[in-house]
Parts: sequence; C-alpha cells; structure tokens
Amino acid sequence: MKLKAKGFLFDLDGTLADSLAVVERCWCLFGDRIGEDKQAIIDYIHGKPAMTTLRHFLPNASEEELQSHFRWLEKMESEDMEGVVALPGAIALLSLLNKLGAPWAIVTSGTVPIAHGRRAAAGLPEPKHWVTFEKVSKGKPDPEPFQLGAKSLELPPEECIAFEDAPAGIHSALSAGCQVIAVHAPEGMPRRNEISAIISTLEQISVTGPDDNGYFELFVSKNV
Repeated sequence: MKLKAKGFLFDLDGTLADSLAVVERCWCLFGDRIGEDKQAIIDYIHGKPAMTTLRHFLPNASEEELQSHFRWLEKMESEDMEGVVALPGAIALLSLLNKLGAPWAIVTSGTVPIAHGRRAAAGLPEPKHWVTFEKVSKGKPDPEPFQLGAKSLELPPEECIAFEDAPAGIHSALSAGCQVIAVHAPEGMPRRNEISAIISTLEQISVTGPDDNGYFELFVSKNV
C-alpha cells in the first residue's frame, strides 16, 4: 500500500514508546487510592487524558480534589520510567523523517513532564513540535489534538498521516480529517473501516520524498 502526505503526526504511548507497564502500574495505585476496581480503570484509560479518567471515576469530586489526584498521578508517572522503551521501528522511522526533512510532531494526551520524560527514556529523536495535554481544551477522542498537530506543521489535517494505537486517538485523528495508520486496531471498533492501514509494527513503514509538490510517499509493507 502507498500513501502520500506532507506531514506526519504520532501518538506517543503505545505507538512510539512502550510505556504500558508504568501506565498500568501508576493507575492501579490510583485504584487503590480511591477504592475503585483496578481492571475497570485499566480498561478505560488508554488514549485518554488523565483528567478525563479522573472525572469518569470521580464524578462527584470537587475541582480541588481532581487537581490533587492529577498532581499525584503526574508526579508518579513522570518519575517512573522503568521499562519504558522505543517500540520496534520507531527510532528508525523518526530518524528517516528527519533525514528526509519531513515535518512531524508528537500528539499525546500526556503532560509535558510525562511525555518528555518518556520520549527521552525511550531514546526517541526530539520532535520540533509537541501537542501535549496542556495545549488542548478538549482531549482525544475530540479532533482538537490532531487539528493542533497539523497546525503546528502549518499543514491542513488532510495532508497529514497520523499514527495511533488507541481507539480514542484513532477517532481523534479521523475526526480531524487525517489519514490514519493504526498500530493495531481492535476488531469491531467504530470507524475501523475508515483507517487507511492497520499495521503490527512501525517496521512495516518506509518513506521517500519529497516530490516537487512537497509530498512524501509512505509505503506500508506486509507484516514483518
């Protein structure tokens, strides 16, 4: 399969970096803290901003209480980098984009301390452009994060390819108007048929270009 785009937008956790262990470790401690079923929390959190999860499980909490839990979680997640590694193909792909001069950004639901810490822990190249929790008024699955990501590249979303792994992020990118490559996509998830390509690893991706119009060609190979 071949796709064309002028820019590339990447989710961080689960797409570029494997941080699953630390994410679930910290949120399980949060479950203990509030006396909530830990599996229910784990099933809900992925791809969503922390505050969305807090409001979901603490619907009657005051804003002050929510902020207190938020700061507690952020401190834990920003200090615990044990087991955070780059996913297969991530470093090579980002390095290739840099070599080609292709514009790219990271679009994450994480805060600056968490996102920057995990990027460094995984050894990923530093992006010129970030969209983090602090920059959006509505997080994934709202389209705003990927709209801002495209804007940071000075491109319309339609000229960007977004890489995502979680349904909330996939829906955000699709609603923004991006072409979407999903690193896995659950069977039966809504709008799955709108995804441009579903891969199992970023090692399946290669890029060439740009052409005279500024487009890069992205090739999706079969499973490696």
